[in-house]
Amino acid sequence: MGLKGFVEGGIASIIAGCSTHPLDLIKVRMQLQGETQVPNPAVQTLRPALSFQTGAAPTAVHVPPPPRVGPITVGVRIVQQEGVAALFSGVSATVLRQTLYSTTRMGLYDILKKKWTDPATGNMPLVSKIGAGLIAGGIGAIVGNPADVAMVRMQADGRLPLAQRRNYKSVLDAITRMSKQEGVTSLWRGSSLTVNRAMLVTASQLASYDQIKETILQKGLMKDGLGTHVTASFAAGFVAAVASNPVDVIKTRVMNMKVEPGAAPPYTGALDCALKTVRAEGPMALYKGFIPTISRQGPFTIVLFVTLEQVRKLLKDF
Repeated sequence: MGLKGFVEGGIASIIAGCSTHPLDLIKVRMQLQGETQVPNPAVQTLRPALSFQTGAAPTAVHVPPPPRVGPITVGVRIVQQEGVAALFSGVSATVLRQTLYSTTRMGLYDILKKKWTDPATGNMPLVSKIGAGLIAGGIGAIVGNPADVAMVRMQADGRLPLAQRRNYKSVLDAITRMSKQEGVTSLWRGSSLTVNRAMLVTASQLASYDQIKETILQKGLMKDGLGTHVTASFAAGFVAAVASNPVDVIKTRVMNMKVEPGAAPPYTGALDCALKTVRAEGPMALYKGFIPTISRQGPFTIVLFVTLEQVRKLLKDF
């Protein structure tokens, strides 16, 4: 019975992850908007194309940072500049990530749910659901972090200048090169953030889905069918997006940072990244990419749980 929960969750997660991958890619690109790895991006030293050599130092000219754009504009630019296929950059990493991370968290949550459900009522208290989500999400994140790092880098690669692109061929190529060039520990870069985010997402997503679904059925608002599953899953996706977006922004930036040999890293850790982001871009920068996050979390959660319910029906006799 325990293995069955892993299989059901894995199948549903891979289908949901692949079908919403373009939205996730747009979210990552938006979260990296405004990020810079130079001390003062607002000041650039410019020299006119034609000038007399007077020996004077170049003039410092204040250049305003590029304006932030919305998810539709980001998506259109990706298609125009990199092609339609670029919307699926890093999809191999998504498959591996869902196979490792989501399969683990869904399977563990299912095991804990069955273990902690009250036999008399058939229900599980909300606190227990949240606890199961926190445990399952944390363990799943540790298992899936290498694929998560690879996915973020592959999704973000197209925004870099040609000379700075990593040009990973696949998720296996990304993991192999990272291990050789930056050390095996680079595969768990930002793992504390990944674990925190995964705990928040799993606890809010799975617990709220089960709780909302139970409430709808208990109050007789809907029957146990597609309508109930869609309603509960969309609400769960919104809760998960609100809870996890700040951690997700920091996680994306820490994982994507490029560490040059002999040079200090742009961020020394999660807290440093959060402080630098807030100081440079304001507190609302932590909710950068929220529209594509909810646009992705909504469909992802709907596809995830609707598929999960159907897979459970297909495998109920096994």
